[in-house]
Amino acid sequence: MTPRLIISDIDGTFLTSAGRVTPRLRDVVMRAVRSGAHFGLATGRPHRWLMPVLDQLPISPVCVCANGAVTYDPARDEVLRAFELDSELMAQVVADVDAVFRPLGVRWGYGVERVGQSALDPEDEVFLVTPDYNPDAWDPRFGVAPVSELVSVPAAKLLVRCAEMHSAEMFDLIAPVIDTSEAHITYSMDEGLIEISSPGVTKATGVSALASHYGVSAEDVVAFGDMPNDCEMLAWSGLGVAMANANPVVLDVADTVTVSNDEDGVAKVLEQWF
Repeated sequence: MTPRLIISDIDGTFLTSAGRVTPRLRDVVMRAVRSGAHFGLATGRPHRWLMPVLDQLPISPVCVCANGAVTYDPARDEVLRAFELDSELMAQVVADVDAVFRPLGVRWGYGVERVGQSALDPEDEVFLVTPDYNPDAWDPRFGVAPVSELVSVPAAKLLVRCAEMHSAEMFDLIAPVIDTSEAHITYSMDEGLIEISSPGVTKATGVSALASHYGVSAEDVVAFGDMPNDCEMLAWSGLGVAMANANPVVLDVADTVTVSNDEDGVAKVLEQWF
């Protein structure tokens, strides 16, 4: 199949470990676009954090952000669609997570990513954290507030952070106490961060809507990823490609495996067609 829609995760997939889009990858993406294929990025990042990536490309594609909770058009700086966790649900999730972590003697905190209106929204208004969120690696751009204030406004994602654990450990503790009808739980990095979205909202949610917008069926989509938050997207797509550096659960879900992000794994696959 020659794909009609190309979708790639960003970190650990489209970017090298140095955060760069290689010339080889940029060139094959542009060949694909010129041939008539559609291209987009699907990321756990909020739309505010797209610019360092898009600045390396000559195009500004519609992107699926916040693990499918936000679809964003950078050409118009416009949020096209958003799924938000409501306040009551977030408060219940916090109570459930607190009950799990309190007996463990570890330090944990919370963050929220609010949708906002623009990629230019002030960071401290749309990304708020509790004081214990990441005390050893503080970012002064973040807003700081008690958890009651964090959950008082709907958000694209609720984050749970524990620097003393790996994300997989946290997932194994939290997933059993959160009903899938209430929220979707995943992670996109290994360093102690769990990401919680509205129930059923994954990257596949956003990618399937984007495919419908372009008139493309799932069978004509190729998607690339490396972390558990990519699994639903890879499973939904006609061809789901894991990077060689991917988490083991992603390797199990993918249809095929390419070389790593530092070896131009995405470009190597796309060059079969473009």
